[in-house]
Amino acid sequence: MFGGETDAAGNQKQGEHTDSAELIQARLELQAWKCKVEQADRDKSRLIMRKLEEEEEKNKALEKMKELHNKRQDEEKERKQKSQTLKVELARALQRKKDLVDRLKRSKDQLEQKRNEAQRLQHRFKIRADLPDKPVEFVKPKSSGEGDASSSEEPIRGQFRVSQQGALLLKPGQALITFEEEKVLSQVLQMDKCSVSFDDQTLDVKPKRFRTEPTVQFEVHLSVSRSHLDVAEVASAMPRERVEECLALSFSRPSRGGAEVKNVQYKPQKNTARVTFLKPGVAEWLALRGEYSVDLEFQTKVKVFPVFEFELQKFQTSCGVPKRTLLLDGIRDTGDEEEVQDQLEIHFQKPSNGGGEIENTKYCGPGRNVLAFLSPDH
Repeated sequence: MFGGETDAAGNQKQGEHTDSAELIQARLELQAWKCKVEQADRDKSRLIMRKLEEEEEKNKALEKMKELHNKRQDEEKERKQKSQTLKVELARALQRKKDLVDRLKRSKDQLEQKRNEAQRLQHRFKIRADLPDKPVEFVKPKSSGEGDASSSEEPIRGQFRVSQQGALLLKPGQALITFEEEKVLSQVLQMDKCSVSFDDQTLDVKPKRFRTEPTVQFEVHLSVSRSHLDVAEVASAMPRERVEECLALSFSRPSRGGAEVKNVQYKPQKNTARVTFLKPGVAEWLALRGEYSVDLEFQTKVKVFPVFEFELQKFQTSCGVPKRTLLLDGIRDTGDEEEVQDQLEIHFQKPSNGGGEIENTKYCGPGRNVLAFLSPDH
């Protein structure tokens, strides 16, 4: 009986011990789950915070992207505006270029016209011409007795008058006729055309006045020194003063045709010098020789020239209409130049044709030009 009660108590204690272990185990598990829940809560909070941070970064990125998009749109709009502006400016530049090219072309055409006009005027007013050589005799004026010495020191003076004849360039199919009387020219010019008869045909020619090329006339006053002489080709490495001394000594030797020298002016840059003699006439005689022997470290030949001065006076230019000469134009070629000229002269000599006595006739046939010179009274 008592043994049975002990077993029941022992079982009861054993059961309580088992329940306590399970409870402890449950508590431990509960504690573990609480830790896990707390860790999970912490992880959740961290994830929420991270999500919020990512959302904030995302919003910032979206704002940045939106800002960049707007900026890109603005830049695109600005680019289009600049492109449109550049297109307008390019069009204006192309138009300006076209205007400048047209203006340049017009300027070139005007320049060419001006050049042609200048060349034509230069040809019309050209006064440079090669004059033929003509012997000139200088006559010594009669002396009055007292002025013999002073007159011998005076330079040789000359005065020349140059005049140019009026000229006209005849082209093929043109002719000039000079009448003896002015009234005949007036009668012929009243006709619109003149019919000149040949053996088998008739030529209609047009009479008209013409203006000659400009003519000039002027006077040249020349003065040749009797005491001065120009020297050229004076080449020397010696000092200027030494060269002048050598030249003075060389030109003062009578054995070489020289005489006493008053002064020497040497120009090293041009290798020239001017020698002044005390005695008039020496320079004149040496200039005729053309060269002279001088001592410049060694004996050498130099060129000598007269010293002269000239002045242009009474220059006049004129351009007029001949009083007794007319121009015939539009003459057809008949193959015989002399026959045409003879027939023209015969026709215009007849009073019945309004003509008169002819002084001169010149016809220019095909294939050539003729420069005709007219006397002042023509």
